[in-house]
Amino acid sequence: MYKKIQETAAWLKTKMPTHPTTAIILGTGLGRLAEEIKVTLTIDYKDIPNFPVSTVEGHSGCLIFGKLGEKDVLAMQGRFHYYEGYSMKEVTFPIRVMYEIGIKTLFVSNAAGGTNPDFEIGDLMIITDHINYFPEHPLHGPNFPTGPRFPDMHEVYDRELIRLADSIAAEKGIKVQHGVYVGTQGPTFETPAEYKLFRIFGADAVGMSTVPEVIVAHHCGIRVFGVSVITDLGVEGKIIEVSHEEVQRAADAVQPLMANIMREMINRN
Repeated sequence: MYKKIQETAAWLKTKMPTHPTTAIILGTGLGRLAEEIKVTLTIDYKDIPNFPVSTVEGHSGCLIFGKLGEKDVLAMQGRFHYYEGYSMKEVTFPIRVMYEIGIKTLFVSNAAGGTNPDFEIGDLMIITDHINYFPEHPLHGPNFPTGPRFPDMHEVYDRELIRLADSIAAEKGIKVQHGVYVGTQGPTFETPAEYKLFRIFGADAVGMSTVPEVIVAHHCGIRVFGVSVITDLGVEGKIIEVSHEEVQRAADAVQPLMANIMREMINRN
């Protein structure tokens, strides 16, 4: 696998018009942040050697190189999920490649179900910590030489970036929440009992991505900032039937606010 990662990185280096140190993973319903980027190169995942291909509706499946404001960035428009049938090594393959091409800071976004009774649909939750509830760990197997065998996880989400996000949100009058994100394998949305269990665990939101990517980024020494859009509620008395399409619509509705914070963070970082 490590040889394939290096092959992919070497191939990308021959194509890259710039050398960004900042990358963004655009999650469900949040892919339109790409419209904020002045694109210099777009590469379909299917054209990248060894890269998986996204199968989820709403995920475009391409790498974008360009500028967000004044900063060179790399954006993943569409991510890979364990529930699609990929191994965790495949899910996190792009993060390993990012490290090899020089990425230092990673911004991740996702849609999530809120388990905190103080949350409302449309809230932006800055991720302060996570719970890994996937059946396979992304660092399972031989250790990659990018980090230690037993990584410390006490500060996975960069505190300076969180403070910067809070400051920007306050300046712009954007309401933000803070909370713990629990990552599950999916593809089913949670039952009421599962929502209740995750709340007992200490989770404020639950989703089907992000945690494996963040673990691998942290293993590589990449700084991480994460934000969830609360697209449905797993709170007793507020749980209703939900579909993927409804999640996308709810995420789309608040995408401009998330884009506003991300844009400013990237340009000030």
